[in-house]
Amino acid sequence: MAEKNSSERPKSRSLKPLKTLVPFILAYRGTLIAALLALLVASVALLALPVALRYLIDNGFANNDVGTINRYFGWFFAAAAVFGGFAALRYYLVSWLGEKVVADIRTAVYDRVIRMDPTFFETTRTGEVLSRLTTDTTLVQSVSGVSLSIALRTSVALVGGLIMLALTSVKLTLYIMMGVPVVILPMIIIGRRIRSQSRTTQDRVADTSGLADETLNAIQTVQAFTLESLQIERYDRAVVASFKAAVQRVRTRAFLTAIGITLVFGSITIILWAGSRAVLAGSMTGGELAQFLMYSMFVGSSAAALSEVWGEVQRGAGAMERLAELLIARPAIRAPETPAVLPERANGAISFRDLEFHYPSRPDTPALQDFSLDIEPGETVAFVGPSGAGKSTSFQMLLRFYDPQSGRVEIDGIDVAQLSPTDLRRQVALVPQETVLFGDSARENIRYGRPGASDFEVEQAAIAAAADEFINVLPEGYDTFLGERGTRLSGGQRQRIAIARAILKDPPVLLLDEATSSLDAESERLVQTALEGLMKNRTTLVIAHRLATVKKVDRIVVMDAGRIVAIGNHDELMQSSELYARLANLQFGDT
Repeated sequence: MAEKNSSERPKSRSLKPLKTLVPFILAYRGTLIAALLALLVASVALLALPVALRYLIDNGFANNDVGTINRYFGWFFAAAAVFGGFAALRYYLVSWLGEKVVADIRTAVYDRVIRMDPTFFETTRTGEVLSRLTTDTTLVQSVSGVSLSIALRTSVALVGGLIMLALTSVKLTLYIMMGVPVVILPMIIIGRRIRSQSRTTQDRVADTSGLADETLNAIQTVQAFTLESLQIERYDRAVVASFKAAVQRVRTRAFLTAIGITLVFGSITIILWAGSRAVLAGSMTGGELAQFLMYSMFVGSSAAALSEVWGEVQRGAGAMERLAELLIARPAIRAPETPAVLPERANGAISFRDLEFHYPSRPDTPALQDFSLDIEPGETVAFVGPSGAGKSTSFQMLLRFYDPQSGRVEIDGIDVAQLSPTDLRRQVALVPQETVLFGDSARENIRYGRPGASDFEVEQAAIAAAADEFINVLPEGYDTFLGERGTRLSGGQRQRIAIARAILKDPPVLLLDEATSSLDAESERLVQTALEGLMKNRTTLVIAHRLATVKKVDRIVVMDAGRIVAIGNHDELMQSSELYARLANLQFGDT
C-alpha cells in the first residue's frame, strides 16, 4: 500500500468499510447480546410511558379519580425507573464493546504494519501510519461505541414509536410515513458529502502528524541549521489546512442537522395540528392525542439523533477505510506455504548466486548485478567499496529484506526464499553502523538479542562488549532508562550496547557494518578484542572502513556499482586492484 498524495486517494463511496468491524465485534458476542437485551428492555419501558400517560389522562383526570391518578403515576415512575436502569446498562456494555473493539483494531493494525517489508516503508510515511493508529481509531471508537449505542437506541425507538403511532391512529401515522422520504433523502445526499470531507480532514491531520514526526526525530539537525522558524511556518500551514478542512466538514454537518431537525419537527407540527382537529371532532380522545404526541416526539427526536449519528458514521466509514488499507496490506516478503527448515543452529555456509537487484524506489539503477560469492562456514569476509557499491544491499539480501529480481541467496544450500523469514533471521545477528536503541533500560536493550536471556547472561554479554563499565556508572545501572533512541548515551556507548546484543544472541552468522567506527581508540581496542572472540567459529561478513579490520579477515571482496571487481587479501589487492589501492589510501590511510 503505497503512500499517495491525499487528493489522489479514492474516496469512500459507501459504508462497506464498516464491514471490517464485524469480525472484531462478533468476537464479543456475549457482550453484544447482553447489550441488545438491555436495549430491548429499556425500549419497552420507554414505549410504555405514553400508554401510562394516555390512561392517566383518560381514566384519571377525566374522571377526577385520585386513586386512579396515583396508580398510573406509579406505573409511569416504574416504567421510567426500568428505562433509566437498563439504558445505563446498555450504554455501559456498548461503550465497553467499543473500547475493546478499537483496542483490538489497534493491535491488529500494529501487528500487520510491524511485519511489513522495507518496500512498504519506502513508500509509506511513518507519520501516516501513526495517524491511522491514533486519530482514525479514535473515530472508529466513536462509531463502534457511543455512536453505535445512540444508533441502536434511536433505531428501536423510531421503529417502536412508528408501530405505536399506527396502533394509536393509522390515519395520522400514514401522514407521517408520507413525510419520511422528505426527511431521509437530504440526510443521504448531504451525508455523502460529509463522508468525502471527513476523509479529506483525516488526510490533512495525517499531514500534520507526519511533518511533526519528521522534524522532531531530526530535532538536532533542525536546530543546527537554525530551521526552527521555517519548520514552524510549514507546520502552521499544515495545521491551517487541517483546520479549514475540518471547518468545511463541520459546516456541512451543521447544515445537515439543521435540515433534519427542521423537517422532522415541521412534520410533527403538521401531524399534531391534524390530531387536534380530530379531538375537536370527537374521533380521538385527549389521552390518545397525548399518547400520539409523545410517540411523535420519540420518532422525531430519534430521527434527528439518527441524522446526527449519520454524520459520525460517515466519518467512521472514512477512517475505517484507511485502517482497512493497513489491515489488508500484505508484505512482499513472506514465508512460503510449506517453508524449508534449518537446523536449530545453521552451519553458516552462504552463497550469493547470480544476483540482479534494483530497489523498488530506484528501478533504473542496479544495486547488485551479476553478484556471485561463496562463503565457507566460519569464514570472515570483508566487503570494501565506494558508497553505493552494494555492500549494505548484500546484507539486506542475506536477511531477505528484499528478494532479487533474479538469482538467489542460499544458507547451508537452502534458498532463503524457501525459508520463513523469522527462522532465517534467528540465525543472523546484525550490528549496524547507525545503532538503533529503544526507549527502555540498558538491560532490556541488550536483552533484545535474546528475549529469554537471564540478567546474568545479559551482564556477561555487556562485559564481553566492554559496555559493563559505563553501564554501571549510570544512575540506576542496568535498569537506567536510556531515553528515546538511546539519546542519553554517546555514539560509542550505543554501539557497544548493540554489540552486546549481538553477543547475547550468539548466532552462527554475524553481520558487522563497521561495528567499531564510532569508538575511541581505547574502546575500539576493547570491542575489537570482544569481536574477535565473537567471530570465532561463526561466519562473519564485515563492511569495512578501517585497515585494522581488513587485515584480520580471511578474504576481502572489492565492490563497485553492484559488482564484485576483485577478491583477495590486503597485500594481494594492494598490488592487483587499483580501486582497492585507492580506497586503502583514502579510507585506511595506508600507502
